[in-house]
Amino acid sequence: MEIKGHYQFSKEYQTILDESIEIDPTFDYAYWAKSIAYLKSGDFVTWKKLIDKAVELNPKEHLGYRGWCRYQFFRDYKGAIKDIEKLDSLVDYDIGQSQNGTYHLNIAKGLCYKAIGEKEKAIAIIEKQIKLNEEEDFVGAYDYLHLGVLYLETEKFEKAFETFKKQSENNELAENQYYLALTYLQLGKPVEAKSCLEKAKELYIEGRKMSDPYSNPMDKIYLEDIENKK
Repeated sequence: MEIKGHYQFSKEYQTILDESIEIDPTFDYAYWAKSIAYLKSGDFVTWKKLIDKAVELNPKEHLGYRGWCRYQFFRDYKGAIKDIEKLDSLVDYDIGQSQNGTYHLNIAKGLCYKAIGEKEKAIAIIEKQIKLNEEEDFVGAYDYLHLGVLYLETEKFEKAFETFKKQSENNELAENQYYLALTYLQLGKPVEAKSCLEKAKELYIEGRKMSDPYSNPMDKIYLEDIENKK
C-alpha cells in the first residue's frame, strides 16, 4: 500500500520494499516488485536474482512472469519453455496470459518452440490454444497471424491462406497482408499477391502493424520488407 504513487525507479519505492523484506524475508511480492525496475533499467543481473527469489518462494505466482520475460526480453526460448511448462505442471487451472496481455502463455510457448526450430510442435500447441480461445470467444490479437506464418513456413499454403483470412476478420495488420501476399506467390497468384502488398503498405503507413513498447514481436515486418517484395 505504501509504494502506491511512488515511481518504480525512486529510492522511496525501493526502500519501502526493502523494509518489507526485512520484516518478512519470505514476502515474494516484494522481490517481484523490486525486480521490475531493474528489468526496465537494463540491470538484468539484479533482476534475475530478485525474480529467481520470488519464483523460489511462490512459483505458481511468478513462473509465468519470468517465463514471459525470458521470451520477450532475452530470447531465452528454452528457459521460457521450461518456466511455462513447470507452471502448467504445478496448477490445475488455466495458466493465463503474458504479462502484457498480448498472448496466452501457451501461445508464447508455441512461439518459443518455433524459435528453436520445432515448428510442427509449435503448430500443434498454437492450434490447440486457439481452439480453446475460440470456444471462449477470445482470440489474441496476433494468434492467427503467427499460426498462418507457421503454416507458410512449413509449406501448408492452403491452411496459411485460410488462417490469414481469419486474422483479417479478427484484427487486420500490415504483417497479415504481407504474409498473405507471400502465400499467394506460393500458390502462383502474382496479381493477388501484388494487391496484398499494396494493402500491406497502406496499413503500415496507417500504423496498423505489430507493435510492442519494449521489443520487436516475432513475425514483425518493416516497410522495407514490403517494398522489396513489390
